[in-house]
Amino acid sequence: MAVRGVWQLKKLIVSYCDFTGGSRGIRDFIENRLSTFKAENPQLEVVEQLLRGRDPYLKGCYANKNERVVGVRNLTSTDILVQATRLRNSTGRKVVKLKSRHTTGRPSIQGTWTADMKL
Repeated sequence: MAVRGVWQLKKLIVSYCDFTGGSRGIRDFIENRLSTFKAENPQLEVVEQLLRGRDPYLKGCYANKNERVVGVRNLTSTDILVQATRLRNSTGRKVVKLKSRHTTGRPSIQGTWTADMKL
């Protein structure tokens, strides 16, 4: 995702193993789809990392120094492309869980609106 015209994902690390069965999909992704993904995203630095005996993952390094790691064990190459696109489209901000669905400084005098209200 771009914030004020600047892409937030700076580096994508593709980590895989060259002989385990869980890395079969990511090896197919590297052979067939990674070159087109690199061509479509010239602003992005893509690094392939061989880690033997480890599960494959995608790691995104963002402009705000945050990192996100997505495990891609036993996924197909199309699913891995979707995950890489999701990493590219996110801003890299930390996910903050909201305490409640609706917060306001001035609650309604009439009460909380719900879809089940009869008018």
